[in-house]
Amino acid sequence: MTSSREELAAEIQEQLIRVIAALVLYNHAVSAKVGLGASDSQFMTLLRAHGPLTPRQLADHTGLTSGTITGVIDRLEAHGFVTREADPTDRRKVVVTPALEKIQETMVPLYAEQGARLQGVLASRTDDELRVILRFLSDAVDNSADPG
Repeated sequence: MTSSREELAAEIQEQLIRVIAALVLYNHAVSAKVGLGASDSQFMTLLRAHGPLTPRQLADHTGLTSGTITGVIDRLEAHGFVTREADPTDRRKVVVTPALEKIQETMVPLYAEQGARLQGVLASRTDDELRVILRFLSDAVDNSADPG
């Protein structure tokens, strides 16, 4: 017989799977609206989180091959979402930099409704509940598996 704690943990895991699936599908729809591939916009998220990265660093973060990384960077650059710039520490390398103004004007409005819905959910929680949610999500990110 499973304990109440085990059942609760299983339900949390199931709900996380559902949230992730819903967010992935939403992201795919947004990407399609701007002419990107299903996962291309995730590279912009990586760049937002880590700052400019070399193609090698993007490959390390994603576990993708250099050829795949080049294709994604080419598509993002063609749409004006990133630029390739000389690496200030090693001129033989390039860094991929997000075009923040273009991302702000193009992508942010497409996520506005989703953001407003999330704000509504968060508004219904107490400060203590928000702290627990934040700690849980931070722990989940810190303990996520590296795809590489």
